[in-house]
Amino acid sequence: MKKVEVVTVNFNTEDDTINFLNSLKKLKKTDFTIETIIVDNGSKNVFTIPHNLKDDNLILIRSDINTGFSGGNNIGIKEALKRSADYILLVNNDTIMDENLLINLITVLESNPKIAVVTPKIYFAKGHEYHKDKYKKDELGKVFWYAGGYTDWDNVTSIHRGVDEVDHGQYNKIEEIQFATGCCMLLKKEVFEKVGLLDDRYFLYYEDADFNERIKHAGYKIYYVPSAVLIHINAASSGGAGNTLQDYFITRNKMLFGMTYAPLRTKLALIRESISLLRNGRPNQKLAIRDFYLHKFNKGTFFENNS
Repeated sequence: MKKVEVVTVNFNTEDDTINFLNSLKKLKKTDFTIETIIVDNGSKNVFTIPHNLKDDNLILIRSDINTGFSGGNNIGIKEALKRSADYILLVNNDTIMDENLLINLITVLESNPKIAVVTPKIYFAKGHEYHKDKYKKDELGKVFWYAGGYTDWDNVTSIHRGVDEVDHGQYNKIEEIQFATGCCMLLKKEVFEKVGLLDDRYFLYYEDADFNERIKHAGYKIYYVPSAVLIHINAASSGGAGNTLQDYFITRNKMLFGMTYAPLRTKLALIRESISLLRNGRPNQKLAIRDFYLHKFNKGTFFENNS
């Protein structure tokens, strides 16, 4: 019987983690078992599993410091591999899983030996859409956050196909894609054995884009599975979209990712953009560019300058 290790990271979002665990209890299983690893990633208030949710298949690991999205997941991945996982599901804790999520992901993952990563259809949680006022009441909860993805190399960003669109069945085809979001991806254990863990230099943002590139370069295929459904509360642990933390890490990590993987023309454009940001950018953008050129990665100096 196959073994699935679910890895999720909690950082000051206890209520989200509890809601996540409640949805986890409802997951349907066929010929596989599930263990769940929760990494409490330096939260101010130490996370404890509520008594009504305690289970022998729930493992809680505490990190005394915030190791970021990449570091927190890596702690969980290492533990999952120690526990002889066949598959590892990396999934954000600010999500609610449909009961058939794992069954449908595993079905596609096992359908072709060349497929090593699968990712679901993801909706914004109702009322958490970017532009919620533009939708009809009955459309809320059916607005795409992600329906497959790819990398826009001209702008060095990961594109979520379908974002902000209402689901009318337009992305209901199982298909190969170029970018699986770190919000939720199911992987065969061999992926980690061959390409390694998430790159800790990123700390937060772009680590999934980097991981996708390494996965593809290793010869694996990535597939989108629309019958697997996830609900996502956007940017819960980072304080919502458009904050100073995003300003810093997205700016710095865009440079790191682009200068590693982008074509030469794009790299030259990134250098020009970085010079412009050093002169005219917002404070945390200037800080991010300086840190990139000084090779100050992982946490960089963001927390020192934003305490």
